[in-house]
Amino acid sequence: MNFLAHIYLSGNNELITIGNFIADGIRGKRYQEFPKDIQIGILLHREIDTFTDAHKTVRESTKRLHKNYSHYSGVIVDILYDHFLAKNWSQYSNVPLEDYANNFYNSLQDHFEILPTRIQKLMPYMIADNWLLSYATIEGISKVLVGMNRRTENRSKMNLAVNELQEFYNEFEDEFTRFFEELTTFSKNKLIELQNKQNL
Repeated sequence: MNFLAHIYLSGNNELITIGNFIADGIRGKRYQEFPKDIQIGILLHREIDTFTDAHKTVRESTKRLHKNYSHYSGVIVDILYDHFLAKNWSQYSNVPLEDYANNFYNSLQDHFEILPTRIQKLMPYMIADNWLLSYATIEGISKVLVGMNRRTENRSKMNLAVNELQEFYNEFEDEFTRFFEELTTFSKNKLIELQNKQNL
């Protein structure tokens, strides 16, 4: 899953949410250097990724992209799924997406000193372009894919995946909806499990 889903699946604890958000840059046992709640967020992120990568519905989505994007298909699906979460946000949260995003950005700024250097550098761009809100539109997702393609030095051609998004829009949305219901339940249970382990 991509940024918005990981943030949403963290619940209401700010530090767990930040841990989930920064987790991709924390390798191995380095997570143990952080406060307990951030550790929980990092571990939750890893559990979510493992569950997602192995899920048959997600594989339906990636299979549709594999011919054109090979091993980048999973990354593209993560981004497309964030689009459907943002687009249908009111089905998942009572807080408007714009307010939710601003609250998260404020939380990042409040805990700036905890953030890894890579996230500290990324954060101003994320806030200035309001990435989380932009996911709700095809134009916003297109910009994300262009940026990701640029990071691969144009090898991935991920910028072209907006074509598949538009061609198979209903199929991707149906797969996201089915999968995300299961992922939400899994994440809630895993979060409780991780919190209980930390409190032992």
